[in-house]
Amino acid sequence: MAIGATIHTFDVQLSDVDRGVYEELSLKVAQHPSETTAFMVTRVLALCLEHEEGIAFGDGVAGGDEPAVLARDLTGALMAWIEIGAPDAERVHRGSRAAERTAVYTHRDPERVAAKWAGKRIHRVEDVRLVWFDDGFVDAVADAVARRTTMSVSRTEGTLYVEVNGTSLTSAVHERAAG
Repeated sequence: MAIGATIHTFDVQLSDVDRGVYEELSLKVAQHPSETTAFMVTRVLALCLEHEEGIAFGDGVAGGDEPAVLARDLTGALMAWIEIGAPDAERVHRGSRAAERTAVYTHRDPERVAAKWAGKRIHRVEDVRLVWFDDGFVDAVADAVARRTTMSVSRTEGTLYVEVNGTSLTSAVHERAAG
């Protein structure tokens, strides 16, 4: 019998001063058995930092064709394609063709992630954003996560302040074009 996903609940107080987004989110996050906690935390952070109307978790690891996080407008048109980790160039290319904007949030070495894409065809590669955090930040957040997690996520002037189950952490939000 296959092992099922572990369900985590995140109650998030989001305050993104840089974008003027202030929300209270209650997220049910399915962690696939093959997914690390760091990957799951990066998905949650990406959803928070990209938050807009119509944003949701995609089918992710289990779905195959959808990104980890996506946003659709009221007509169902795909507005944002957000990948996590180190997706291959073909997946980033497909996302950039399908959505108005594309981003990759990684908990890995961003230079190695970008190097995998060098010389590969990626639609509008100059518009694809690669986003990452300070070394050790995602792992520290992952260490504080429980099945039921209370988080405060605040971004101001490019700095991310996260309180997760009473543990306070800070990181810069680094960003560059993928190409």
